[in-house]
Amino acid sequence: MYAVDLRGYGDSSYRSPIQSISDFSEDIKLWLDQLGIKTANVVGWSNGGGVAMQLAADYPERVEKVVLLASMSTRGYPVYSADGHRLHTKEEIASSCGIEILSHAQKSQNNIFIKTAMDKMLYENNQPEEIRYNNYVDSALKQRNIIDVAYAANRFNISTIFNGVVNGSGGVCRIKAPVLVLWGKEDLITTVEMTNEIILDLEKNGVKVTYSFFSAGHVALIDNPEAVQNDIFKFLKG
Repeated sequence: MYAVDLRGYGDSSYRSPIQSISDFSEDIKLWLDQLGIKTANVVGWSNGGGVAMQLAADYPERVEKVVLLASMSTRGYPVYSADGHRLHTKEEIASSCGIEILSHAQKSQNNIFIKTAMDKMLYENNQPEEIRYNNYVDSALKQRNIIDVAYAANRFNISTIFNGVVNGSGGVCRIKAPVLVLWGKEDLITTVEMTNEIILDLEKNGVKVTYSFFSAGHVALIDNPEAVQNDIFKFLKG
């Protein structure tokens, strides 16, 4: 099992900024090539769910099964202004209140702000033990791609319909791997509407989908690890 720091996250470099979620997909494909891994089961959490779906659409022969944990929608992760207006450009997103504040906190290495934000949005139910939590905060402070990723997620759309910003690429039609969709009912970041969009878009295009909604927030591996592990193991063994 491998846990990958995507481009601009953790200890990975960010010399070449991403323009779309497809850039991450291509990075993973090249990484698989480098390690000589011909096929793999892929698990994507949050924005990583979009990367997993894009990889399965771009390289269906390389992906055996996909697990989407608290994933962004097949139609992306929309970014809105404070008054509820859907943002379109990278400049709008960069100057939006939430992204601007978070970006500034990362650049200034404000670990107190990052931890407070995590307390409210990620760990509202349970918190990791202290050493692990501090490592998570340190990792969040290393992120260098927040504006680029928000822009890419806002424009991500592998469905067959318009998502309010861009037309769908139809990538869902190229996914051949079975998909497991997992979502926590107390998730404050990805919504039930986004999750239902994933299920609808995949199923109507012939993808075999299994799904489970359970008690957890956005970080289900902290809130309800037993349910997540049981569902994943059952899916991979089936």
